[in-house]
Amino acid sequence: MFGLFKKDPVKALHKKYDKLTEEAFLLSRTNRRLSDQKYAEAEAVQQEINALRSVK
Repeated sequence: MFGLFKKDPVKALHKKYDKLTEEAFLLSRTNRRLSDQKYAEAEAVQQEINALRSVK
């Protein structure tokens, strides 16, 4: 019952990952360097997600 309102960190990281990949895709049309940086950030978030899943 006390865990009912607890936020799921994996779900929040998935939203962040989706946002970063979308931004990277849009930037890939205009600025490749910034797009690569966004993809690198998204990859770091994906590694965090994998780390959290392996702990559970």
